[in-house]
Parts: sequence; structure tokens; C-alpha cells
Amino acid sequence: MKPMKTDVIVVGGGIVGLATAFLAHEKGLSVRVIDRSTQPVGSSIQNFGHACFTGQADDVQDMAMKSREGWKRAAAAAGLWAHESGTFIPAVSEAEMQVLQEFHNKRGAEQVQLLSREEVAQGIGNPKLQALGGAHLPLDMRVDPREAAPKLAQWLAGQGVEFNWRHEVHSVADGQVGTNRGDFEASHVVVCPNYRLTQLFPELADKFDLRVCTLTMALIERPDKIPAGLGMLTGTSLARYDGFTNVPAAEALRADLQQREPELVDCIANLMVTGIDDYLLIGDSHDYAYSPNPFIDQETASLLMDKATAYLGIENPRVVQRWQGSYADSRSTNLILDNPDAQTTVAVVASGIGMTMSFGIAAEILRQL
Repeated sequence: MKPMKTDVIVVGGGIVGLATAFLAHEKGLSVRVIDRSTQPVGSSIQNFGHACFTGQADDVQDMAMKSREGWKRAAAAAGLWAHESGTFIPAVSEAEMQVLQEFHNKRGAEQVQLLSREEVAQGIGNPKLQALGGAHLPLDMRVDPREAAPKLAQWLAGQGVEFNWRHEVHSVADGQVGTNRGDFEASHVVVCPNYRLTQLFPELADKFDLRVCTLTMALIERPDKIPAGLGMLTGTSLARYDGFTNVPAAEALRADLQQREPELVDCIANLMVTGIDDYLLIGDSHDYAYSPNPFIDQETASLLMDKATAYLGIENPRVVQRWQGSYADSRSTNLILDNPDAQTTVAVVASGIGMTMSFGIAAEILRQL
């Protein structure tokens, strides 16, 4: 029987795949999404939902802002919660404050607003915070990671995008997609497999030494004093995101953190807190492996919890859930964008910025088509 044909097939129903489907649908193309699960359950729902556009590298700011506009359009269309509350960054050392000052000087007040101690303390809901000052990144956004991808998929299905859930893809080439439940055909196939790239294109995974990064995450009840849409980064974030690390003071900050917070440095922490409804997402640490250990280390989990709640002045946090997040990682690139043949595009975000950059990456994919 002849395979069913559409303009575009998207393999992978995570946020990058769904963003691609959304933008293709906007352009009037017929779209089919194929995924091995029954709904988005992977990296797209395991993260903070923190769209840190401003902290991305200088040379991808155009893509980051396209992603921001895409998120806004998708939120308006599908009825997603997308909060433009920005990100607060309290500075608790001179080294952190110097990075924020230099970052402000580079990007300007539209992207980086320097704050006094009182202003940043009020912004995160802890007037007693002992900070030297801080910053607010007004262009950053917050979405609910547990709602965004599933709700977007549901809306797309209602708009006529075909979804084939519980289909295991075993081959993609020249517009043909083979699955365990039948074959499909498209003018172009966009493959967004996350760290499962090795199953379909092992040579490409090997080329970029693709591995899995696992994260220690937790959800706690949010005290009333903490803003529901809180987005907070810390000094460890300033030492991690490419936008911040590209200022002269970054090297001194790394040395400062090694001296002040060696435990956080040792577990490769990006200490963050974000709010969704009546809860706060707290994390995270980073561990890298081809076949990750599934167990959460209690010492690491307690360290992250203690450090995060100290920023917010929460004395007795009530933990509701813990889990191990995961995403694809490469030492050599943040984004794999490759064309194995003229009708196939492979897109893998190989760092922890998939939620942030999803719609910008999707726009680039469609531009190339």
C-alpha cells in the first residue's frame, strides 16, 4: 500500500518537534508528528520551563528573540501560560556583581537592569536576603513545562495536524519514514530525537560524541511570599550560560565560586528556582554519561535544596516530588542541525537550552526548507 504523504513529517513530539510543527502549520503546510510515546513525557516536561533568552550567547541572540516571539504566538493560539516576568539574579559576591555589571554594559538596559539589594530581595520574595545587588532580565519568560508541550500538541491536533503516537520510528531517508505500525511519506522529514539520535543516525551521534546529561530536580510547595511566576538564577548560572561567560569578569567568578561554593562546583550545579502555580521547581546538578545511572544522590539533592531555599528564606520546605531530568549533550556544540539527505533535517539541541531556543531553531529549520 502506498505510504500516506504530507508536506512535512516531524519525528519526535518534544518541544523542538512541536515548535517545528507549529511554525509549519502557520505557513499552511500539511504536517504529521510521529512519536514513540502517547504524549510528551521526556526532556520537555522534566525541566524548569525557564526561557532564558538573554543569557544565551551573543551570536544566537537573533535566534533567541525569534524563539521568544514564537513562544508568545504559540501561547496566544493554544492558551498556554507564558509569563513575561523576566529573571532575577541576586549577586552575593563582588565577583557576581562584576559579571552582572559587565553584562549590563554589553547588552544595555533593555536586556539587563541592574538592581539594588533591596530591589532584588523584593523581586524574589525574601526581604532578608543578604545580597550586594543584582539584576533583572526583563525579556526572559516562564512557561509551565508540564503543560506547555502536551497542551500545544493537543491544540495542533485540533487544528488538523496529524499525530501518530505509539509509533516507533526505525528508518528515515529520502522522505520515507518507516515505523513499527506502517510507513509514511513527506516532501521533507524533520527528525528531533533528542539523545535517541544514536538509534536512527548513529554516525551523526558519534561525530558529536552525543551523551545524556541527567539532572537532580525537585518540586516544593510555594510559600505565599514567593512570587508565582518567579524566575531566579544564581552565581552558578552566571558561570554556565554562554552570554554571561563571555565577559572579562567570568574567569574571576569561576575562581570565586570554587572557593566559596566548592560543593556546587563539584556537582556541576546550575542553582535555579522557578515558580509554577503553587509550587517551586528547584535544581539542578549535571552528570554526563552514555548510559546514565538512574539513581538520585540524596546528598546532592539536599545540597541543592538547602542552597536554593536559603536564597528565598524558606526554612522548612515541603518536597512534593523529586525526579531525574535528562537531555542530550555534546562537548562540541549546543545544536546539531544536519541534512543526511536532501529531504531530511536532523535537529538535536545538545545542551540544556531546548525549551528556550525551540521556536528559534524551528524557524531556522523552516528557513532552510
